[in-house]
Amino acid sequence: MASHRRPKQPSRTRVTVLTTAAAAAVALSANAANAAPSEKLSKDEVKAKVDKLYEQAEQATEKYNGAKEKQQKLQKEISTIQDNVARGQEELNKLRDGLGSLATAQYRSGGIDASVQLFLSSNPDDYLDKASTLDQLSSQQVDALKKIQDKQRELAQERAEATEKLKDLSATRTELGNKKKEVQAKLGEAQRLLNTLTAKEKQQLAEQEQKRAQESQERANRSTGGSERPDLGESVPASGRAQAAFSAAQTRLGSPYVYGATGPSSFDCSGLTSWAYAQAGVSIPRTSEAQSQIGTRITSVSDLKVGDLVFFFNDLHHVGLYAGNGQVLHAPRTGTVVRYESMNTIGGPFMWGVRV
Repeated sequence: MASHRRPKQPSRTRVTVLTTAAAAAVALSANAANAAPSEKLSKDEVKAKVDKLYEQAEQATEKYNGAKEKQQKLQKEISTIQDNVARGQEELNKLRDGLGSLATAQYRSGGIDASVQLFLSSNPDDYLDKASTLDQLSSQQVDALKKIQDKQRELAQERAEATEKLKDLSATRTELGNKKKEVQAKLGEAQRLLNTLTAKEKQQLAEQEQKRAQESQERANRSTGGSERPDLGESVPASGRAQAAFSAAQTRLGSPYVYGATGPSSFDCSGLTSWAYAQAGVSIPRTSEAQSQIGTRITSVSDLKVGDLVFFFNDLHHVGLYAGNGQVLHAPRTGTVVRYESMNTIGGPFMWGVRV
């Protein structure tokens, strides 16, 4: 006869857990249904946020450029020190060989005395500390030993300097990597925001940017013609080299802005100015902040001349070349190209100019 067992009832604890979970699921579903969808940013709001991100990216780019320049400088210094150490070690070996020759000569003439044996010890400093022993040495031997000591001290200092610079180089490489990530994060966030726009909205923004660039170009062009040269008004070049730098920059009109780029096909802001002056045979620092500290400072726009460097924003993270008549020739930011623009539309205050 088949047994009929009563089904096992769920425990009180299990019932409580299941009931609580079900209630939570119902609550979450209700909240999700009642929650208002996140508001989509308008085209103008996206543009404002993207412009701010591009400005922050440019700030980080100048820091990145500074770290990169420091890295290159340290690498050259370390290489020079290492070459000096290698040459110094060769000189030291020759000095020791010369001292060994003296010992060989003494041996052939009657044996090596105790003083020469000390010469050949691994620590000649201990030997020189013993004045009584020095009295037993010939002037030639004393001179040879002192040269060895001097060279050893020199090599020790250079090796210590190289060690410190290697530590600095490691820290700089870390900083360089962090700044690169920061720039990429800002640009990535800007692109994410742009991707929330419709194709029509993206087209409208592109047209706005194109219109702004065209208006800037028209303001810069001569009023009597459509040339790409700006109306310089009463402005004249700061110098022959400033004119040469400005002329070189003019040949790059339309080149895209790329962070960290120094030409000749793409540039960031300080990359353009340093490249332009290099074409004129003048070496200037890589970053906008460093460029702002060279030459003669000019605080009034009315005193600027064509080819002067002009700096914007309180932290000096943007630089261009003065083009005359209140215009600047510069690489604005990501998404733009090298172009003329009114100094009043840069987006940040004019701080000062520098005549190289």
